[in-house]
Amino acid sequence: YQRRVRGTVREDYSHSGDAWSFFPHDHARSRVYRWNEDGIAGVSNRYQNLCLGIALWNGKDPIIKERFFGLTGSEGNHGEDVKEYYFYLDNTPTHSYMKMLYKYPQAEYPYSALIEENRKRSRFEPEYELIDTGIFKNDAYFDVFVEYAKADQEDILCTISVYNRGSEESRIDILPHIWFRNYWSWGYTSDKPVLESDPPPSEEAANNHELKSQKVICRHKHLGTRYYYLHE
Repeated sequence: YQRRVRGTVREDYSHSGDAWSFFPHDHARSRVYRWNEDGIAGVSNRYQNLCLGIALWNGKDPIIKERFFGLTGSEGNHGEDVKEYYFYLDNTPTHSYMKMLYKYPQAEYPYSALIEENRKRSRFEPEYELIDTGIFKNDAYFDVFVEYAKADQEDILCTISVYNRGSEESRIDILPHIWFRNYWSWGYTSDKPVLESDPPPSEEAANNHELKSQKVICRHKHLGTRYYYLHE
């Protein structure tokens, strides 16, 4: 699926036709898309019923990093522009193997600074990029490699490899994601799919956020039952 759905014309239901203002980045983590999904290193089936992706947290950002950040058309001095560093490294024509790299800063991501500085600049000035903020000083970032490989059409393996490129220890939480595209909020169906851990967590583990289950059962009306396994 796409790297960005927010701010697109197909998700714009405003009276003014201002797609950027109607669905900004700040809304994307709490509102439902109608037409498709976005994320980091994401894959899905043909109809985007079931989606896979990753999310990251360095312990400093105010929000989990689950999608790329970019400026809107009015915020960027050269129009819309993603402010992240990611690279698609390999891919077979059949998508039987895919590999990408994302460079995740260890310091708090400068959302406000990127918006404010680019707004100040004219179209005749260079853009204020993420690297210009100094956030990668002393190589204080993680290289996050994500690889997908298919054993067959119904069996997909994903590996996430993270390397600290800085000289000091730094925290990173890696959150593999699996979710169903939300059709029910738009009235297309009353059938809600289900994700459940196997075995179910105890009440104490749930309250302490100690959910160590390594198997998730995914139940969907059209896809049937699928299984999601986690291994360290």
